[in-house]
Amino acid sequence: MSRRTANTAVSVHPLLAERWSPRSFDATHTITEEELMSLLEAARWAPSAHNSQPWRFLVGQRGDTTYRRILATLVPGNRLWAGNSSLLVAAIAAERPENGTRHAGAAYDTGLAVAQLSLQARALGLHTHQMGGFAPERLRTSLGVPDGYRPVSITAAGALAAPELLPQELRDRETAARERRPSAETFFAERWGNPLPLAP
Repeated sequence: MSRRTANTAVSVHPLLAERWSPRSFDATHTITEEELMSLLEAARWAPSAHNSQPWRFLVGQRGDTTYRRILATLVPGNRLWAGNSSLLVAAIAAERPENGTRHAGAAYDTGLAVAQLSLQARALGLHTHQMGGFAPERLRTSLGVPDGYRPVSITAAGALAAPELLPQELRDRETAARERRPSAETFFAERWGNPLPLAP
């Protein structure tokens, strides 16, 4: 199976260029204990404001109770393919720490931790797909997430499988060209909407 390396405007690290979000996962693949700990350790060492580390993770490996409960919270379109992944990880942001003060950047910091997990997965030859399509309250109830903690995403991780294993609609999305908004419409200087001169 060919890799879908991004056609970037300038050179970036291969871990970034080769990171994409597949839906076709190998249903026979198992993540080793060493790989799992490597993924989680990468997330643990993410940066956060005041080193508050607001992230928490519910970690399910295919076949265990946690995995089944996380999978059941996904919208049907995601559940269709995510059940073949080796790992499902629900990211939870601690929005109100022990002192009761709201942590406004909890979701941002948690996103950084998920990003580090995703890049570490690529370093291990694995793939991830982050999802916002799930029922947060169902996850909260099913897995006992307490008040003050907000479920923000679910990440599927595992080994890549052939796109032909997907239904046609998902197969088309799996093989579609990778695109991004032009840099001039993304990076600004001096005022909003004014393209950064160096943006390619």
